[in-house]
Amino acid sequence: MNKFLLAVHVLAAIVAVGPVTVAASMFPPSARKALAEPGDAQALSTVRVLHRICQVYATVGVAVPVFGFATAKNMGVLGDTWLIVSIALTALAAVVLAALVLPRQTALVEGIEGMEGMEGMEESIEEGVGGGGQGAAYAGASRVGPRDTARLAMFTGLFNLLWATVTILMIVRPGSTTGA
Repeated sequence: MNKFLLAVHVLAAIVAVGPVTVAASMFPPSARKALAEPGDAQALSTVRVLHRICQVYATVGVAVPVFGFATAKNMGVLGDTWLIVSIALTALAAVVLAALVLPRQTALVEGIEGMEGMEGMEESIEEGVGGGGQGAAYAGASRVGPRDTARLAMFTGLFNLLWATVTILMIVRPGSTTGA
């Protein structure tokens, strides 16, 4: 049973966490491109797809700790320091993803979409704000820029670093008596 649970745990990590780390890493440069070229439908589409990948696989990623706990319980290592540290880092990575990465991606997608709708509307916005005209509808569109993508890249890097550390701890298992 240990081998089955471990295999499912590792496969879940590869299938769920791998796409999130890759898509999240690709998102900031893709968002910068979409911001630089507001009329580029392909750039907007790429940003939307990368964000959707992150959302879906983050949800699927819940299977990783579920099978991880089952595996650890079967192996009798729930109290081992390397596992407790791995659990804490996994929880921190989940918080970084849910609280810092995904919301910023959403804001960037919405901001880029708002820019798409604003294209060619600059004069209307300036004239229409407060006047109830067509520009008023676009005046509330969030402003996003390269600084937002840089911050997102930093949080994404932190998320990836946490997962890399967890992976190393899972392989090396310092102090483990179950054999490495």
